[in-house]
Amino acid sequence: MALRTPVNSQITDAVAQQSVQVLASAPAMAMGMVYQSAAHSIGILYQNTVAAQRQASICAQAATNQGVIQMYSAGSMAGAASTAKVARSNTAEDLIKAVLILKLLK
Repeated sequence: MALRTPVNSQITDAVAQQSVQVLASAPAMAMGMVYQSAAHSIGILYQNTVAAQRQASICAQAATNQGVIQMYSAGSMAGAASTAKVARSNTAEDLIKAVLILKLLK
């Protein structure tokens, strides 16, 4: 109970309780803001990851398309040899070597 004042004691008690409530809820509000900021940062991280994967996929498709165009523009035997070589390999270096061989055969 509050000290005796010329103001009604119920009013001083209500004001004191409100001040205590504000002070008591401050840590919870701060933690809520920290969690919300962390969730926002993680969301941006995922968005950037998806965008990077999309760009990598587009670059891979463009490189494959250029390789196929190079193979179709060369002679049929050279194209067959290059296709067989690419089919046996899994690396991009072999694809680049095949494209260079095709350019040399022109």
